[in-house]
Amino acid sequence: MTTRVPASMRTRQSLSDLIEGRLSTPAGRSELMKLATRLIVEEALEGESRDAVGRDYYEHGAEAGQGYRNGVRSGRLKTAEGFVEYSAPQVAGRDAPFRSEIRDHLKGRTEALEDLAVELLARGLSVRDIEDAFKDESGRLLLSKTAVSEIGERLWADYQEFATRDLGEYEIAYLFIDGIAERIRPGQRREPVLAAWGFTASGAKVLLHLMAGSKEDAETVSAFFQDMRGRGLGDPLLVVSDGAGGIIKAIETCFPRSERQRCLAHRMRNLVAKVPEDSWPEFKARATAAYQAPSRAIARDLAAGVVKDYEAELPSAIACFMDDFEACIAHLRMPITHRRAIRTTNLLERLFVEERRRLKIIPNAFGEKPVLKLMFGAMIRAAERWRAIRITDFERRQMVAVRQQLDQGYEARNGLENKAPAKETRQNLSSSSRT
Repeated sequence: MTTRVPASMRTRQSLSDLIEGRLSTPAGRSELMKLATRLIVEEALEGESRDAVGRDYYEHGAEAGQGYRNGVRSGRLKTAEGFVEYSAPQVAGRDAPFRSEIRDHLKGRTEALEDLAVELLARGLSVRDIEDAFKDESGRLLLSKTAVSEIGERLWADYQEFATRDLGEYEIAYLFIDGIAERIRPGQRREPVLAAWGFTASGAKVLLHLMAGSKEDAETVSAFFQDMRGRGLGDPLLVVSDGAGGIIKAIETCFPRSERQRCLAHRMRNLVAKVPEDSWPEFKARATAAYQAPSRAIARDLAAGVVKDYEAELPSAIACFMDDFEACIAHLRMPITHRRAIRTTNLLERLFVEERRRLKIIPNAFGEKPVLKLMFGAMIRAAERWRAIRITDFERRQMVAVRQQLDQGYEARNGLENKAPAKETRQNLSSSSRT
């Protein structure tokens, strides 16, 4: 039965495995491009054969002379990433021998196809993109409109699968949340698109969720978190975000057993706007020393010194510096080697910059669906290159100790006697160290 599965389905699974990190390869990006190109070619050829025989796979009722599928034969394209092998359906039993116009069209004309593969992963495909790549020299379209539409919808289906998958397999230690405002509806104000990623207890980086919201209020962000909770996301040790009031409230509501970290990159941008240019180098050095102190106790002492020396001269800067200060130093509870990676949302910021750059050259990418496809494609491509952090046994024991402290603090605040959830979480963290 496996031999009857269309080649494109097997290619799609290989592409999915690579994106999710289950397919090991030393040249990940090159392999990604090859698989994306192969997928487009195989789906186009399967669409062409369907049009030729007048029915889809497994369907009966052929008309006389239309022919039937008769296995596959291999083909090869030369691209900038090297040779790409693909499988082409064979058609037999026709009145006139079947000859694939698409295979003839692709010989020596792979530049448009490679661009199409990039777009498949970067933003999804529009009907016009696909039609332009599969027109012959006279402008005649080599694919049916049905086949074009099917190829164009594939990335959206991938996004929907991503946005509903089970998250229970990931034990997230550090969770990051951020949003970017995009023009989802033409002529309307920009609206936020929320994204979340995290470090697992074993050190892997995982893209978790992407969702459009009407605004960054507590209700919207809570729905974003609850969606992930409903799909199996547990309590992280630390949740990192900027200072948006709605996000902060949602974190404290949805993750009461977790510590909250204020993104220090955002906070430093707040401070630089409030400090005179000639005073900034010294103020920055002292603020940084407090935020990156060896411990929270030392951080508080250093902060007290900053307040004493600048309170009269720079009252607005000091008010900003002390606002939410405990959340700014929450990362100091975590293992020292993790702190640099968990005190900002910079990874998401960089992804948003790349996504915004693409939107500038795609002026018609308005609407929730095109924007989500673009962002999902860009983030999935970036996630394939993310590197894990190394977590030693000693650091894992530190993380277990922090988990215990957070659980005990939560239980004390709420007068809870049942400590089973805390025990279960500790066991999960410990088991992650052995896998």
